[in-house]
Amino acid sequence: MTHLTKNFARPEKNEEVVTFGSLDPSIQELLTAAFQVRQRAYVPYSGFKVGAAFRAKVDGQIFAGCNVENAAFTPCSCAERTAIAKAVSEGATEFSAGAVLAYEPDVFTTPCGVCRQFIREFANADIPIYVAQAIDARIAEKQELLQSDDPVLCTSIFNLLPSSFRTYRK
Repeated sequence: MTHLTKNFARPEKNEEVVTFGSLDPSIQELLTAAFQVRQRAYVPYSGFKVGAAFRAKVDGQIFAGCNVENAAFTPCSCAERTAIAKAVSEGATEFSAGAVLAYEPDVFTTPCGVCRQFIREFANADIPIYVAQAIDARIAEKQELLQSDDPVLCTSIFNLLPSSFRTYRK
């Protein structure tokens, strides 16, 4: 039975909450891009805006996307899938980090299950995912969008989806 447990071993869950100000400037830039694109979300039905941004591994370019709703609901596109589809359409298929911003009081809004699998499709290795809250009142008050003491959940795609569907391409 040892060989079975070894083959199905999962990595330890490694998540932590840090402050925005403690993050590397490149991660702050990624989170800010997600916040900014979130303002373009098309959400006439739920009113729940989400922004996401992914940094391409090869050249460091940031690809950002927002959620887009549809009256039929099934054809809706989440922010994470919008950002990655945009990247793929421009030739980027590997990412070094991702960021997701939405707003729910007192919680972090992590990617849905479909988006987790979508991100995993383009993660040949584990990539960090940073999740923060977007406080819209700061826009009207002309404050910094993300402030130094704002909490940020630091997790990864392997933490979010430890038993993903995966084919291994060469």
